Formats: sequence, structure tokens, C-alpha cells
Amino acid sequence: MKLKTLLLGGVMAAAVAVPAMTSAAMAEDSLYIPLLTYRTGPFANSGIPIANGMHDYFTMLNERDGGIGGVKLDVEECETGYNAEKGVECYEGTKGKGALIYNPYSTGITLQLIPKASVDHIPVLSMGYGLSAAAVGEKFPWIFNMPATYWSQASAIIRYISDQVGGLDKLKGKKIGYIYLDVGYGKEPIPLLQQFKDKYGFDLFLYPVAGKEMQNQSSVWLNVQRDAPDYMIMWGWGAMNPTAVKEAVNSGFDMSKFIGVWWSGANSDVSGSGEAATGYMSTNFHGTGFDYPALKDIQKYVIDKGKSQLKDFKNADANFYDRGVMNAVVVAEAIRTAQKMTGKKVIDATDMRAGMENLNLTEARLAELGLKDFTIPEHVTCKHHDGGDNPIFIQQWTGSGWKRVATSKPMYDVVWPMLEAAADKYVKDKPDWVTQTCK
Repeated sequence: MKLKTLLLGGVMAAAVAVPAMTSAAMAEDSLYIPLLTYRTGPFANSGIPIANGMHDYFTMLNERDGGIGGVKLDVEECETGYNAEKGVECYEGTKGKGALIYNPYSTGITLQLIPKASVDHIPVLSMGYGLSAAAVGEKFPWIFNMPATYWSQASAIIRYISDQVGGLDKLKGKKIGYIYLDVGYGKEPIPLLQQFKDKYGFDLFLYPVAGKEMQNQSSVWLNVQRDAPDYMIMWGWGAMNPTAVKEAVNSGFDMSKFIGVWWSGANSDVSGSGEAATGYMSTNFHGTGFDYPALKDIQKYVIDKGKSQLKDFKNADANFYDRGVMNAVVVAEAIRTAQKMTGKKVIDATDMRAGMENLNLTEARLAELGLKDFTIPEHVTCKHHDGGDNPIFIQQWTGSGWKRVATSKPMYDVVWPMLEAAADKYVKDKPDWVTQTCK
């Protein structure tokens, strides 16, 4: 039996159906989880390992544990090609099947789904991406973006840079470049960076990269050479990342002062430059390897049984595969939490929202899951749908792999009031928007 793969809006039928997990999506004794994936399109190299990680973890739970709480997981992929219109079509085509939660895996799709899901009462998990203001749970009851927003992450990068130069007061007069994919995703942190520029006195240089120019950045890097920033921050995705890394190497930029978002830290982003990219850094919030008991169970119960697209982990993109696993862990633990809260084995989307809002992924629980030291503990509350002031990992490319070299805390005391103001602005012109009151 094959795991159902929806192809909507003319998306290429070349998207490969992945091995099966359960029976029909409408079965009353299953938990239906639609996955908005992109195994095709310009970002497929990143989308495929993420989709595999999610799929394989859910499959492992079915094969090893019989699902969650004795109920099988019924997962259905819908191919978006990382296209917002296709993503909305996938949402509309699956929401009536008892969908528990949506993982858009695109800021553009997330921005389209926020108003829809809030009306349909289906939670959206944009894990570490999407609209930063959605962290404010009182204004966005149905949206979750733990373990950190883009604004928190950007502030953690600024703090890390300040640590390297001797403190926040030493940022004055420094030049920081920001190279980004010129879409909603890349533009999301700019308001915070601009406010920090004014607050701390550094010069900010913006370098947008159009989607069609991801692999042709020579003119952008000529501007970088002209401006000579002290540090570079990258908010890239797909082919933009390895191209930027190569251009930085070729231009002689100090790679230890080049820091990417956690979507710019995959093996594929640096492997093309090899040892020349040594020193390049990116943020992260989880491990980047396969030496964890939970991953070994995936090997045993899924890969070895031919129930994955992978034959082994040798050629898997460790960062993005693990990112998919992390996403699935959050969803699975929220389901488990909702089952305990309600006493129901087969929960609905409203129950799932409660499970998400009460998620408490402790160090002890991570160890029980076979993921000790894999990620930071996550504690979501009614007020903080981003999980609060979670620290951010800084990892560095050694020439052959990634090494975690630092942990940086977001400047949450500065970021949170900005998030609240942005949330107020978002709902101000929406008189029918439903909020909640948190104790």
C-alpha cells in the first residue's frame, strides 16, 4: 500500500509517492496528519530530506508502537512545490478529512493559511519560520512557531556578533550585511534588524537575491566587496545558499564572520565549497547526525524494512532530515499531550490546539524518546506560542561536518514587546478576528 500523495493545481506528477503507513485518511480510528511537502520545484533538494524525516518518524511510531496511544497515524502528503497558491489548494483539499494540524514549510504558505486556519479552527505549526508576530498566543490562538521566531533568532545572531566584538555597545560603527532571498521569508527579520541598527548604532546593508538569481549572485557580491561589512548574515534557501557560500569564499570574505539562518546550514549548502568554507556558521535548534536511539529505531523499523525513500543514512542531508524528525516529534508529543488532557484516543483539531499550547518537551522526556541532547527543551504556553526565550545553537562548518560551537540567547526583553506590537497591528483592521485571554 502506498502513502497517499496529493497532486493539486497541476503540480508535476513526478512527485514520488512514499511508502505507506496506514489505511484510508477518513478512518475513524486513526489520526490524520496532512503534510504540505515539496519534493519538486526549485527547493526540492531541501524539501525532500525534510519530508523524509517527518514521514520516517511517523512511520517508526506506527511500526514500533502501533501509533500514539494505540491509534495509528494516517499521513497524507500534498505536493506544493514551495508555491503559496499550491499550498492553499492542498489545505483546502485536505482540511475536511479531519486534519489535526498543518505544517506549511513555507513562510509564504503560512501567511496564506493563518487567516484560514484561524477561522477553520485547525492549528498551524510553522516550526521556526512564518510570521514572527504569531508567537503572541493571545492574538493568534491557532498558530504556533516554536522553538523561536525569526525575530528571536535574528536577535540571537546579533547578540552572538556582539559577544565577538566585546559587547552590544561595541556594535556602534560596525557594518553588518544582510543577504536574503527576496520573498516574505527573507524579508521577515528586516524590521527587527532595522530597529536594532538604530538602537545599537551599527550600519546595516541589505542584499536582496531574487528567486531567479539564486545561482547568479556575482553582482550582489561585488556590492558586498564594495561595502566591506564586518559580518554577514544570510537568510537563504535552496540554491541561494551554496552559491552565496561559494561567492563569499571566492571574494575572500572571512567565513568565520558569515552566519546563516537555520535554513542555511545544511551539508548541501557548504559541501560544494568543502574545506574552503571552513568557519562558516549557521544557527540551529537540533542535532545534525544519526547517532541517537530514536534515529536508530528509524533505521530498524523503517529504512531496513523498505518503508522509507532512504536505503540508509549515508547520503541523507543530516540537518534537514533531522529537521523533519524534530517537526514530527513536536506533532507527536502534542498529540500525546492532547490525549492525556482529554482522555480521548482519537482527538480532533480543537484538542490538538490544546495539546500544542500545553506542550512541555522536557530533557527527561527527550531522553525517553531516544533524543537526549538532540534539541532544547520546549515549553509552550497560552501566551508564548514560540516557546519563550529559548536559546539558539550556533554551529560551524569544519570542512567535513558541523560542530556546535556556541549557544546564544535571544534578546527577548527587546523582541517580545516588538512581537506584541506587530500582533496588535496585524489584528487591528480585522474586526472579526478571534483572540483569547491568557491567565
